[in-house]
Amino acid sequence: MSSLLWFGLVGASAAAVHFGVVWLLVSQGMLAALIANVLGFLLAFGVSFLGHHRLSFAAQQARGRDALPRFALVAVLGFVSNELMYAVLLRWGMEYRLALLLVLITVAAMTWLLSRHWAFKRQAA
Repeated sequence: MSSLLWFGLVGASAAAVHFGVVWLLVSQGMLAALIANVLGFLLAFGVSFLGHHRLSFAAQQARGRDALPRFALVAVLGFVSNELMYAVLLRWGMEYRLALLLVLITVAAMTWLLSRHWAFKRQAA
């Protein structure tokens, strides 16, 4: 299966976890959307790293101990972008679920590019 297809499947799984956590916490009145978003991100990170390392970018043969810190940096950059864009869209009055969906799609494209060309790229010995 192609790297891009696996990336989409793993990303969709991670996004579903992220979205589901935010939706559950906000709809039940447990947390504000921006705070729930942090928890959604943290849970989705584990799904994302394992899936991308073992499936999406397995052919690149990056060692987990090399890829994890690079992917963590990509994920943090993605999350900061996510949180800033989400805050702006919420401030503009966009419904929280639609805003989150738009943000997740945008950040996914950025994450794929950085993951493919840097985070999971095998380092020369």
